[in-house]
Amino acid sequence: MSFVENLIKARSHIVFLAALGCGLALVMYVDRQIETPQAGMVDPSVNALEEVSPMEQMEKVEPLPLAITGVSGPQDIEYARIAWRYFQNNTDPTTGLVNSTDKYPSTTMWETGSYFVATIAANRLGLIDEAEAVDRIGLALDTLSGIRLFDDMLPNKAYNVRTGELVNYANQPVERGLGWSALDIARLIAALGHVDANYPVLAPKTTRLIERWDLSQMVRDGALVGGNMVDGTLRYDQEGRVGYEQYAAKAMMLFGFDAFRAYDAETNLMVKEVNGQPIPVDTRLHRNRTPAFTVSEPYLFDGLEFGFDARSRRFATAIYRAQEARYQETGILTAVSESHINVAPYFVYSSIWGGGAPWAVMSFSGERLDSRRTTTTKVAFAWDALFGTEYTRELVANIAPLGDPERGWPEGIYEIDGTTNTSVTVNTNAVVLAALAFRATGPLIRSPE
Repeated sequence: MSFVENLIKARSHIVFLAALGCGLALVMYVDRQIETPQAGMVDPSVNALEEVSPMEQMEKVEPLPLAITGVSGPQDIEYARIAWRYFQNNTDPTTGLVNSTDKYPSTTMWETGSYFVATIAANRLGLIDEAEAVDRIGLALDTLSGIRLFDDMLPNKAYNVRTGELVNYANQPVERGLGWSALDIARLIAALGHVDANYPVLAPKTTRLIERWDLSQMVRDGALVGGNMVDGTLRYDQEGRVGYEQYAAKAMMLFGFDAFRAYDAETNLMVKEVNGQPIPVDTRLHRNRTPAFTVSEPYLFDGLEFGFDARSRRFATAIYRAQEARYQETGILTAVSESHINVAPYFVYSSIWGGGAPWAVMSFSGERLDSRRTTTTKVAFAWDALFGTEYTRELVANIAPLGDPERGWPEGIYEIDGTTNTSVTVNTNAVVLAALAFRATGPLIRSPE
């Protein structure tokens, strides 16, 4: 048989061997490309956000150092005196409670917590002595221990400052009440922790108050639960979103309540980039209505009162840096959070991310109100106390002329036209005092030396 005939008969084997050789060559080529990638080639999975968890993204944030100086200058004391004037003007001498806004005799547990924080800070700054601080807080604790609770369980959402009666948000008496806010109560409990740390003589009163409340109703399976009256029926709803939830959880854990689900930020966390910064955003809806929003306030409280933990300090750093970056890019001084405004609807959430967009300003019902964005007094003072950057100093310098020695600090400046947001509130003046005290003595939970 000729060579050609043999070759033809063996053609199927030859094709197989050729294919095998080509396949082997291809595998070796691919291996070489993996081992020594060509210049400029990047594995797309390395930088793909979907391959990195939200918490891993946030852990890459380099936290800013804290700016505790250990001293209070004359300017700080002047600013603090302006803030304390609010409390001199708005404390009821009978109940010891404080108006939520200037001359408006209604309060919540959140705002009562702010009053306690302000009193501790005023004492640390030398505006009042320890005896006055103890007397003020003690009177308010006595009132809280005697007021009627919602369903004999927990504090109602609102009270009349002058009478201690249960009221609605229009400050009108309501027989049963509105229910309770777990976040508001947790805010007050945080303040009670600071009271215990700073004034042990008041510990029996704080203990008696907490024992009177059925806090098991609002901490369930590690989560924070509010009670809301809906068509005459009490409904239990989970409360808190990333930021507020973790601050409130810290407060509850001070008194032995295991709010482990509330403290967990990772389960409901997503990250949105805003002005080049990774911003922590909750995946859940805000009050089951609109996409959740991120504001400065819970991180300011956490830093000024507790001194941050590693996670909250990174979150706060990113939130601060986004506001600084917006200023650098637009020339608009940016210091945003939730705040009262002096026109309807009188309260807005000025977010870093909210309602599905950056820098959204939202009403309680979810309406966009970007024209009401305020460069807020409390945020300016708090960021400056916490981080003390060139930008924070510029914020405070811009806000400083607003201080009214006869009334206190207003909410801030509307960025749309530079006019003053003239609402004057307990929360803003409390944060100013807490910020100035932090600069000198550190977090409130730590007893001053």
